Amino acid sequence: MVKRAVVFIQEQGEAKAYAEFSRKGGQFHDRDLYITVLGLDGKVLAHGQRADFVGQNLIDAKDPDGKLFIKERSDLALHHASFWQRYKFSNPTTQRVEAKDMYCERLGETNVCGGVYGS
Repeated sequence: MVKRAVVFIQEQGEAKAYAEFSRKGGQFHDRDLYITVLGLDGKVLAHGQRADFVGQNLIDAKDPDGKLFIKERSDLALHHASFWQRYKFSNPTTQRVEAKDMYCERLGETNVCGGVYGS
């Protein structure tokens, strides 16, 4: 889904792509699977589950274990074109905080990410 999202941004442009990623029920939203796009500065540009996050800078956001997961994601992007990250986040399907494995690809000054919940 992340690779499709990167192509979608390149073909459709940021404005159209980010709106589509943030639209529940859209082609990049499937149960607990969705796309997020963040600037390397921590600003949320698109979020498939939490539209209220769009426009916010979450660089100091911590998961329930105190991990600065957005800062870590930005740091990882500075050294890797693509990477996996693990942290905890609220699963929209179960409404419980669960481990989440997030796959991200750097695109310019952004991280395009999608993750899966579980173990």
